[in-house]
Amino acid sequence: MADPLSASALLDALRAEGVTVVEVGTWRTHNRNHKGAWGPVHGVMIHHTVTQGTDRTVQICRDGYASLPGPLCHGVIAKDGRVHLVGHGRANHAGLGDPDVLDAVIAERLLPADDQATVDGNARFYGFECENLGDGEDPWPDAQLTAIERVSAALCRAHGWNQRSVIGHLEWQPGKIDPRGFTMDAMRSRIGARLAAKAPSAGTKPVVVLSKLVAAAKKNPAAKGTPVTYAGVRTVEAALVAEGLLAYAYNDGHFGTSTVAAYARWQRRCGYSGRDADGIPGRASLARLAARHGFDVTS
Repeated sequence: MADPLSASALLDALRAEGVTVVEVGTWRTHNRNHKGAWGPVHGVMIHHTVTQGTDRTVQICRDGYASLPGPLCHGVIAKDGRVHLVGHGRANHAGLGDPDVLDAVIAERLLPADDQATVDGNARFYGFECENLGDGEDPWPDAQLTAIERVSAALCRAHGWNQRSVIGHLEWQPGKIDPRGFTMDAMRSRIGARLAAKAPSAGTKPVVVLSKLVAAAKKNPAAKGTPVTYAGVRTVEAALVAEGLLAYAYNDGHFGTSTVAAYARWQRRCGYSGRDADGIPGRASLARLAARHGFDVTS
């Protein structure tokens, strides 16, 4: 149980966890607070949107419908891993849910079956809608799953919660199926592993040494296994994952062929072509990646 984070504190927490944030309009003051309380908050709820296309999804989640006004969540997690903040305060995302589930979330223990709908979840949970058709066929890219993990971990860190404070809509309200396509138990395992790692240090940024990164990019593809030849590789790979250019499985500290190919795609996104998009980092392209993902670059 906690007071909700301020808009600025929420933004800082997400960025500190490595989330790529897009601020949508007047999100800081867009809410349904006139309809009821916002807080105390007890956890994070994950949904899927049953929509396709990021722009349309963000617009729907911000504005809502005639029968259900927006915001429909606090943030939209797009397939490319970007998190579009659309509201801050009470949002129409959770609806009525099971009081026994709420008690379990507060106690951070295993969830019971949800068979009641009597407690207002809109007052008690942060809500994140994930761009997905929810048909069990629409894929969940690694960048999107990583963003769900990071968003959840960021809020858990900020409030001193563990991974059991993160639930799916299907675990809260009878009859709901979202999110469909991955299990919340698997996602909570990922969140728990992230929380077990060292928390981000306030006011500090990772530093990537360009010369060491270039040496790794030239040496690693021919190396056997997945040696971590330079720790800064992980920082760059995490940024490429967040950009949707590298599969999560390859965020391993080895600047191998998959990472070279991903970095080449980043270079092309920056406007380079031909030999200038060969997957070997250059200062300008690396600086652009660093600016977007919160690390510094030195020679």
